[in-house]
Amino acid sequence: MTVLDPWRAPRRVGAEVAWYPLPMLSVLLSVAIATEPIAPVRTEVIRPIRNATFNKEGKARKRKQGGNPRLREGVLLFDGAQDGNRQVDPQIAVGGGHVVHATNSGIVLYDKKGNYVDGVPQSEFNGGIDPKLFFDVHNRVFGFDLWNPWDEAKLKPVNISVSETDNPNGAWNTYPVPAPKGVDGGAIGYSRKWVGYSFPGGDQRTFVMRMSQLKAGQPATAYHFSGSLGHPVLTQDRLDDLHFVQLTETDIVIRRVGEGPGGAPAVVSEVRAPHRWRSFKRPPASPMKGVTQTTASGDRNPKNLVIQNGSIWFSHTVDVDGRAAVQWHQVRLDGTFVQSGLLAGPTRSFIQTTIAVNRRGDALVGFQETGADMFISARCAVRAANDKPGTLRETLNLAEGVAATEGGAWGDYSGSVVDGDNLLDLWTVQSFANDRGRGGTVIARIPAPR
Repeated sequence: MTVLDPWRAPRRVGAEVAWYPLPMLSVLLSVAIATEPIAPVRTEVIRPIRNATFNKEGKARKRKQGGNPRLREGVLLFDGAQDGNRQVDPQIAVGGGHVVHATNSGIVLYDKKGNYVDGVPQSEFNGGIDPKLFFDVHNRVFGFDLWNPWDEAKLKPVNISVSETDNPNGAWNTYPVPAPKGVDGGAIGYSRKWVGYSFPGGDQRTFVMRMSQLKAGQPATAYHFSGSLGHPVLTQDRLDDLHFVQLTETDIVIRRVGEGPGGAPAVVSEVRAPHRWRSFKRPPASPMKGVTQTTASGDRNPKNLVIQNGSIWFSHTVDVDGRAAVQWHQVRLDGTFVQSGLLAGPTRSFIQTTIAVNRRGDALVGFQETGADMFISARCAVRAANDKPGTLRETLNLAEGVAATEGGAWGDYSGSVVDGDNLLDLWTVQSFANDRGRGGTVIARIPAPR
């Protein structure tokens, strides 16, 4: 495996892979929509299920996967879970000296040197699939969600689990919030005060909970909103309010949830701005070497959004000239765009993307690459805050695919995050096709670019 030097100056990489900076869009005007605070339509109190330790004081089933750390040209690489299915759905969160890694089969802890610490299956946290992870840099706790459509009570709960400290080996509290009409594909976000979750299905598709209650392991109120407020954002800035983002065919809509009458959360503002991207078409399925079947490419709706230094950052997969491509964006909280970039190529497809941003404004875009001459492989690229707008540096090859998948579904997302301890190092977890055409994962720590 070749790992390219991530600190070289930005440039196009060969004829097959090109970073195209999109036009600067900071002149676009946003529209603030005047409205009275929008209150939740109902509330319910959720009592937690407490695990005294991550592994239930040694009684939990053991899950041991990954590790094998190695250092290559300043990049720490180690193996994540090797679940051996097509929809690994890998995620990570980093803080408290640990890396928490989750897939559709379980949760694994590593130290930040890449050594395995502990692991359990999803069932130890009330079951479920489609994990989304975060490390709250303000309250110093980990959190994740699991959607469980198989519960005996038919409530299809969204299980929101939060650690009591920044040590993931310690106590956790799981809050099963009923979502009987929900389907998979939900998203989680946090601010200093709130945790928010949105999901497809039903008439009430967003709920918000108070972080102080979740961290303390107290019975917590879930505030349900009519419809969907959009995708909740991971708030690295010191903000009490929680933001949600919705993308339409023409606009970006940013809703801000703050404290309303009586202390309950409420939508206190909404702005709308035209995005005018090169593409917002759904990405087509992507080819693989030596086979006629194609693989799913991801979603044009972003899988994670981050607030850092007064801007929202996100990446997504779109159709560019009939192939899957990665777009990434920086937009201010008032809806004004700052910069956008595009990764596209004439023969390669770029899929399953996420973004991480550190406190200096450096960014990492994680993704996977495939094409008719290669198998699905793990990739990322970085940029420094002072690099030319809309550009990324050379692609880092994290792991090479070695076989074709059986086609169709391939994961639903990847994970990219900032280190919650120093807010500088950038981390990503990406899938690659193993020797059976199934999902392996690799985790990488990228030092802040110079």
